[in-house]
Amino acid sequence: MTDTARPPARRRPGPVSPARAWRLTHALVWRQLVTRGRLLALGLLGAVSVIVGWAVGVSSEVYDHHRAAVDVTNALGLTLVVPIVALVFASAAFGDLRDDGTLVYLWLRPLDRWPLVAGAWSASVTVAVPVALVPVVATAAVARGGGQVVVASLVAGAAGIVAYSAAFVLLGLLVRRAIVWGLAYIIVWEGIAGSLGKTAARLAVRGYTRSILADRTGTELAHADLGWVTALVVCLVAVVALVAVAAVRLSRLDVD
Repeated sequence: MTDTARPPARRRPGPVSPARAWRLTHALVWRQLVTRGRLLALGLLGAVSVIVGWAVGVSSEVYDHHRAAVDVTNALGLTLVVPIVALVFASAAFGDLRDDGTLVYLWLRPLDRWPLVAGAWSASVTVAVPVALVPVVATAAVARGGGQVVVASLVAGAAGIVAYSAAFVLLGLLVRRAIVWGLAYIIVWEGIAGSLGKTAARLAVRGYTRSILADRTGTELAHADLGWVTALVVCLVAVVALVAVAAVRLSRLDVD
């Protein structure tokens, strides 16, 4: 009597390294975020900022183009374009995965949670940087603010994108309809409460991007009294804290 050959036992997939989990999540989320509708709508938003900057630059009624370029970059680029672009992409980082059922496969694999969040955040930043930062810098340039304003807009815009993206990735894990809640945050807290005083400004990303712009250009802006290095460091520390909180939230999330 011959022994029946047994099929070879299947090996269970081993744990994925954090670096590989980060790369996999980044690639997956990046593909989900890049859609024609989002790029077109947000591209039009950025175009509005550039057109306004151009109008300021060619206006014969503007005598201080340096100051005017700072004001239009602050009012449109850093207050409108950067947070809204970051909101649309970052809030959808996990939202799209949850809606199409992909998130459950990531969540069930033997992966640490923080690389998943870090991958989603970095993918959001990767998409948001060209969509938001290019029009912000272009606005400063066509407004004839000079190289100093252009560089300041680049640094402040980049700081805003990384900080807002971390905040809105977390928001997308906390609530449904994160776009609505995010717009409420941008309008009410960032737009209104953040302009009421220094204390409120310290609790708004806009307060730090505005400080970077003001300090780098030597221009006085309301509630912007921090040095640009300090403001940049605070934004980076906030990113680490928000990613950590989002990782905890993801580990406790009921995914179906």
